[in-house]
Amino acid sequence: MMITPVHRFRDIERKPEYLQPEKCVPPPSRTSLGTMWFIRDGCGIACAVVTWMLVFYADFVVLLVMLVPSRDYVYSVINGTLFNTLAFLALASHFRAMLTDPGAVPKGNATKEFIESLQLKPGQVVYKCPKCCSIKPDRAHHCSVCKRCIRKMDHHCPWVNNCVGENNQKYFVLFTMYIALISLHALIMVGFHFLYCFEEDWTKCSSFSPPTTVILLILLCFEALLFLIFTSVMFGTQVHSICTDETGIEQLKKEERRWAKKTKWMNMKAVFGHPFSIAWLSPFATPDQGKADPYQVLSVLKIRSQPGRRSAAGKE
Repeated sequence: MMITPVHRFRDIERKPEYLQPEKCVPPPSRTSLGTMWFIRDGCGIACAVVTWMLVFYADFVVLLVMLVPSRDYVYSVINGTLFNTLAFLALASHFRAMLTDPGAVPKGNATKEFIESLQLKPGQVVYKCPKCCSIKPDRAHHCSVCKRCIRKMDHHCPWVNNCVGENNQKYFVLFTMYIALISLHALIMVGFHFLYCFEEDWTKCSSFSPPTTVILLILLCFEALLFLIFTSVMFGTQVHSICTDETGIEQLKKEERRWAKKTKWMNMKAVFGHPFSIAWLSPFATPDQGKADPYQVLSVLKIRSQPGRRSAAGKE
């Protein structure tokens, strides 16, 4: 049988007896939907903590090394307010990206009873993930770290300790944008502060000793430059992915496009919410995407008609 790249990593099921229901744990009840989403991954937790520590370090240097000792009160207030506002939005975006369900498919719903309730006709197939025993919707992929199938999964990011998927991509994009902005802002202030210290006495341009001041500023400059490059690239990649309506995994696997093509503006509104507003820039505004209940069949299941195709019990 010819095997297409799209179907190579999926189990194709049509009849209940092929589902091996004894291996599937029933999906959680609706009462558990209110529980907080958090991935217990040691590497991801460490990366998330390091991210927050680096932002706090940058804030420490900006405030106590550069702005507080400055004689220009207006300069210090404006830049201190701007930097801390952007840093707060960056951490809030990180928090939302980390603790928002990225679009996990109900686990263990590939049971005999569930598949029988679909009343599939001959030639219709559904996809089952053999790893989490879930009926797999279209454009979903299994994450080995989250141990779940994620709808429109782009990638798993250890820095936010979560997958970037259908429900939290907005927060991840905002996180990369705000980190890039505070990195650029910090670099500009470091440049001005070095010029100020060269023109004035080094003992008067900082509350710390000259060697300590230089070390703190160089470390901040290195951190800001590194993260400016990294987050700018990630931000551009994510915006391109949204506009083309093609996730990172779909691009990597070169999957066949089977969904309707929409305009770039419609794709942006699908991620950031309808209609366009200042809420697009807020990590506290949940996008209004008109999603259905993820536990309903129509929102988690894609049934395809494939006439003349045989049902299979294993991988195809």
